[in-house]
Amino acid sequence: MLFPTRSVLPGVVAAVVLASGTAACTYKNSGTESGGQAAPAARTGGAELVDGSGTKVALVPGGAHPYFQPWKAAVTSARKTYGLGAVTFDETAEWDQQKQNNLLSTLAARGYNSFGVFGVSPTDINSTFADLKSQGFPVASLGSCPSGDKDEADFCLSTDVELAAHKAAKAAIEAMGGRGTLVHLTGNNVDANTQLRIKGVAQAVKESGGKVKLLQTITDIDTDLQTAQKAVSDLLAAKGDRITGIVATAYNPAVAAADAVSTSGSKAKVIAIDDDAKILGGIEQGTVTATVVQNPVGQAEVGTWALALLQTKQCTVRYPGVEVDSGSFVVDKANVSAYDKARQKKTAQLKTEFADKILSCG
Repeated sequence: MLFPTRSVLPGVVAAVVLASGTAACTYKNSGTESGGQAAPAARTGGAELVDGSGTKVALVPGGAHPYFQPWKAAVTSARKTYGLGAVTFDETAEWDQQKQNNLLSTLAARGYNSFGVFGVSPTDINSTFADLKSQGFPVASLGSCPSGDKDEADFCLSTDVELAAHKAAKAAIEAMGGRGTLVHLTGNNVDANTQLRIKGVAQAVKESGGKVKLLQTITDIDTDLQTAQKAVSDLLAAKGDRITGIVATAYNPAVAAADAVSTSGSKAKVIAIDDDAKILGGIEQGTVTATVVQNPVGQAEVGTWALALLQTKQCTVRYPGVEVDSGSFVVDKANVSAYDKARQKKTAQLKTEFADKILSCG
């Protein structure tokens, strides 16, 4: 599951924030000692949370999905690190915007006063954000940003969908030897995020100069693993001998592709998404060439910290609605055992970026 990031910052600041979206870019950490050791977790770049005991943070995904599971441990850890009053991770059983709205209202009634939300509907979530904001609650759009040009949340911390999909497709094309036929497996076709993934893959194919053909893009198969498994099985049965590479930019299709190629004996090079154990195992065994992992822990950790700074009114957002790339990383056999270090480094950079560029703290 991947989500978009758009720049809404003017001038030089916009360039700085966009540059932070690539793993190769770094920022001077004003909260880091010269010896390279990280500053205390509650203090980064001059933004120090003085007293978070009155802050109660709720992280609310759009529904059940494996991508969000790291949020649970991250927000629990953040409570201890920052001395927050309470935290919770809560989700509805179905992906339904009205049910999510009802859940958010219930959490507010229970005393939660800061919200990190993955909206069910990219086109409707802004009204939910505006409602929460009207009650005086700081709001972060985590893991996804609203569609269109406006974000009513204080900030969005999410994967840059198009960039991550482009990375995945480039990795697939490289594994294919720069030529052949590629298949793209992805999520809900009507989702604006899926359209950005499609655009990222198409751009990588275009950059091959005609040496790679996009044989098919299969959408609407991230509902559950069974749906994805059937789609991949049908694909290999019908066109397996023509497929040189498979790029999956949604979680369930990635797991399904990894399984299917392993059991079918297909020679297709598979580039997956996220770090499911089957995918990482496939990389180690050679049945999966690479995967593009995201940073859900960083979204939850940095998002919770920033929300606490906003809730205590120690800080404000310089440019409300700013959207920041939480990072994506290509993982292959060479770095499969150590990639999480790069992700942790990116999370530290994000905290510095928020302290130095996103937040204004008195």
